[in-house]
Amino acid sequence: MTQAALPALITLLTLLLLFGCAVHVGRMRGKHRIMPPATHGHPEFERVYRVQVNTTESAAMFLPALWLAATYWSAHWAAALGALWLIGRLWHWAGYTRAAEKRGSGFGLSVLALLALLLGAAWGIVRTLAA
Repeated sequence: MTQAALPALITLLTLLLLFGCAVHVGRMRGKHRIMPPATHGHPEFERVYRVQVNTTESAAMFLPALWLAATYWSAHWAAALGALWLIGRLWHWAGYTRAAEKRGSGFGLSVLALLALLLGAAWGIVRTLAA
């Protein structure tokens, strides 16, 4: 297995998560008859929509951090932290879709995983530049 296979798997799973969020929003639009470009309406739709937006925003930071950490630090540690980020985002999704106040634990886990990736990437880049 190449070094990039595990981070690539995490990337693929992240893309599937983003796709799943988009499909869920589409279903809720239909269920509650909320036509684009509207982003407000039924609270169930609004929570699902917020999950999609929050996850997309987080993924925009997560994916570069994952690949920088995998390239300059450790592909295995990056993939493990990426898996924690994914678990956190799924936990966030499960909590937020039930009630907004249940989103915090999953959010917290994903933020910690992202911060660890950023630190690992920074460490690896600095170490590489210093060599």
